[in-house]
Amino acid sequence: MAETMQPPKHLPLTYTQMFGYIFGIVYLGVGAAGFAATENIGFAAAIGGRELHWFSINPLHNLAHIAIGAIFLIAAFTSPRAAKAVATVVGFAYLALAIAGPLFTANPSANILGLNFADDVLHALTAVVALTVVFVLARVDEYQPA
Repeated sequence: MAETMQPPKHLPLTYTQMFGYIFGIVYLGVGAAGFAATENIGFAAAIGGRELHWFSINPLHNLAHIAIGAIFLIAAFTSPRAAKAVATVVGFAYLALAIAGPLFTANPSANILGLNFADDVLHALTAVVALTVVFVLARVDEYQPA
């Protein structure tokens, strides 16, 4: 008898794991690329190098991106629960950073990450995406068969 074709099985990933993989890779890449733009910039300089002409970065900011990317990837590989927890924590942390960002940019001695307005906007958008994945899309995962 001829064997019937079965549809391909999908990877058993949740939305929070997919978010962790995608954002983890992006943050690792941005952090690594940032070091090329901050070659002659002080480690925690308040006004850093320019990456993509809008974002202000310094080596400490680059390390933060690499650490966040690694945490996203480790959590996504570990379990759906870990991915959701990390996305929740990072989402709220980025929301707080977006709100407090203007306070840092107004005070150069407190601006150890070299933030500017474009960073604040990007942090707010990242927070919205992360928290949407956690509080909206993750609910869809709960109703999907394993």
